Amino acid sequence: MTCSFRFAAGLVGALALPGAAHAAKSVADQMLALDLDTRIEQRCNARAMGEISRADRAMRPDELVAYAFKDSEVKGDVVHAPGAAVRSGNAWYRLSYVCRTTPDGLDVLSLSFTLGAEIPRSEWEDHQLVPQ
Repeated sequence: MTCSFRFAAGLVGALALPGAAHAAKSVADQMLALDLDTRIEQRCNARAMGEISRADRAMRPDELVAYAFKDSEVKGDVVHAPGAAVRSGNAWYRLSYVCRTTPDGLDVLSLSFTLGAEIPRSEWEDHQLVPQ
């Protein structure tokens, strides 16, 4: 499965649940505590999991390792993760993605990904993939 999306940065729903603004500020504060490269990669990992679950309703990603099969690279505000893996249920799948964030790493501007085949359990330990 290959998917991509783009969205305008800063377009946020006007409706919010009570306490949502505080929770969003808390998440932003936590993200800002990370170094920039880590922040960018974490934001992209989270977005990739969300997009995978929207693209395939049978998938429920709960963990992503961007460097499982090949090191990920952060160059400026772009992450290249050609050897990633994503866990859904008790199975891991190959994944590659390219993601671009805002310069502060807080918002994703674009993401394209390719979800690959299930990874045999015999390969999990060698690639730091853990069961659910």
